[in-house]
Amino acid sequence: MKKLYSTLLLAVAMCAVAVAQEAAESVAEPYVYEFTDVKVNAATPVKNQASTGTCWCFATNSFIESELIRMGKGEYDLSEMFIVRHNYIRRVKDNVIRRGKGNVGQGSIAHMYTWVMKNVGLLPEEVYDGINYDSPTHNHGDLARWIKSVSDTAVEMKKPIPDEIIDGVLDAYLGEVPATFTYKGKEYTAESFYKSLGLNADDYIEVTSFTHHPFYEQIPVEVPDNWDHALMYNLPLDEFIAVINNAINEGYTVAWDGDVSEPGYAFKHNVAVHTKEKIGAEKSLKAKAEEMTVTQESRQQGFENFTTTDDHLEHIVGIATDQDGVKYYKTKNSWGTKSNGTGYHYLSEEYVKAKTISILVNKNSIPKSIRAKLGLK
Repeated sequence: MKKLYSTLLLAVAMCAVAVAQEAAESVAEPYVYEFTDVKVNAATPVKNQASTGTCWCFATNSFIESELIRMGKGEYDLSEMFIVRHNYIRRVKDNVIRRGKGNVGQGSIAHMYTWVMKNVGLLPEEVYDGINYDSPTHNHGDLARWIKSVSDTAVEMKKPIPDEIIDGVLDAYLGEVPATFTYKGKEYTAESFYKSLGLNADDYIEVTSFTHHPFYEQIPVEVPDNWDHALMYNLPLDEFIAVINNAINEGYTVAWDGDVSEPGYAFKHNVAVHTKEKIGAEKSLKAKAEEMTVTQESRQQGFENFTTTDDHLEHIVGIATDQDGVKYYKTKNSWGTKSNGTGYHYLSEEYVKAKTISILVNKNSIPKSIRAKLGLK
């Protein structure tokens, strides 16, 4: 009887321990990535692209605004929708020439911003906010459908689109572009305003890293948003990463184009890591995600099997480390500040190695040894 009583006491004790352990686990603090900024360069306030596919413009616009700060020109708020407007015009006309085989969607990539900047100019946001409809934020749902309709009609008719037609659609949704405007007491055109800023569109180049084309040459990157088939400089992966690092460390920033449809892209947790764990879908994290090591070969495989896609553009402004000393890139998004509190998050170096399609940089931020290999002056 005494032995039975002891056994029962032991069983009860073990159950109590198990219950206590389970309770402790249930109230355990979730894992939180903690970052220490190592080097961060100046950027303008976070904006919100809202219901549009214009991340490419918001990211590059932010990059150009940072360039103006770096150049000592001060802080500017430039118009995204002025650039977007002219990009719509370009791509609709391109689609007609390609007999309907072009791309008239909302997405593009960074060099399409600098093309408009060079060939048309720039406007301040206060002169052209691009919202000429009943909405407090950008929404291109209706506009995108009209753009496609006009483009499809021109292809069916086998005729170029009259400028009045496309301008009419864009005026209706984005507003008319002023031929001249006054800004800070001076009168400008879009072209003269651009020139007044001291920017040189030819300073900005795109860089990538893929093995299906030769390194150290300008190559086309075969993604739908590269609809004008522009060429980018192709570097081995280690030198590609060296370009980003050197840019940040020398006071420049980087416009980043990559894949965000990944299990390790967790904007609400302020982080993106290269992992198979679906941390982006978790309300809270139980532990730090285990990252996969990236090689030139694994990066290429991801591109060729379509697991690395051209999803989104953001703006890399700095370098940071987590609580374990792992390196990340501090990155500004264009989804406003409500989603995660700041509008910034941190992309791990492995994530950037694996999931970057291309970057836009000031060519002067590239290490001299790499510039020489690319034939850049």
